[in-house]
Amino acid sequence: MTKHLWTGVFPACTTQLKKDQSLDLAATAKHLEALIDSGVSGLIMCGSLGENQTLDPAEKRAVVRCAVETARGRVPVLSGVAESSTAAAICYVDDMAALGASGVMLMPPMSYKGDARETMAYFRAVAKGGDLPVMIYNNPISYANDITPALFAELADEPKFVALKESSGDPRRITELHNTVGSRYAIFTGVDDLMLEASILGIDGWVAGTGIAFPKENQHLWELTRAGKWDEARKIYRWFQPLLKLDTHVHFVQYIKLCVQETGLGKEWVRAPRLTIEGEERKRVLKIIRDGIKNRPKLPKKY
Repeated sequence: MTKHLWTGVFPACTTQLKKDQSLDLAATAKHLEALIDSGVSGLIMCGSLGENQTLDPAEKRAVVRCAVETARGRVPVLSGVAESSTAAAICYVDDMAALGASGVMLMPPMSYKGDARETMAYFRAVAKGGDLPVMIYNNPISYANDITPALFAELADEPKFVALKESSGDPRRITELHNTVGSRYAIFTGVDDLMLEASILGIDGWVAGTGIAFPKENQHLWELTRAGKWDEARKIYRWFQPLLKLDTHVHFVQYIKLCVQETGLGKEWVRAPRLTIEGEERKRVLKIIRDGIKNRPKLPKKY
């Protein structure tokens, strides 16, 4: 079995805000403590769920500093990188290293939808220019750049690329990655409602979304998959599925922050241009969340 640098549940964490949209670092730290207490293996800050692109540079650095100080070395802290230029991305990675982050989750540039040659050049330049290990984030549905198994094979000669977050929405990719790159990277799934399917096919980790509102149930499900207890895992997964599906909507940030609020782990406030949901959409999502809370499965005593 290949020993990878990162494995297990690495939740994508929200950036907690006050109603006036300013940072609430105390609330962020409180939520991170609950996640660490549940048994997660790492934390990912300032990803898409962390509202990276609506935070200014100083805010992003403040959020990561908060996470590093809260974690106190108990789990690694990664930061999403979504800067608009290669130079800015390299600078950001350097700053993350200075703050004590353990690595970064690198997305293709958001403001320019480059072709494969440009995307590969960007990844390599950021890896060469920075000094932290990298999880590459593949999400062609949202970001219009598809890092195929063949392209991951092309990038395999760069040692700083240690993991990949696969969010193409196609579970066949897991087997294609194994067949193409073997155990070269730690493979994380990034699509919540494909987690069990991906686990059966063979993954090393899960970048969890909705599970940050249900951290103990989320961790228990993960541990069941590691133990190969598929009947038990299916039972919890069927309960979890309507909640996990909230992570696959354009309003996933609002939905998951509402989940966090309903479970008492934070607030739903988001940074504009996002707005909290209302009307029939709010009623529908609240019903899903509240039904999930009402029917929460009984967990082993260790949780």
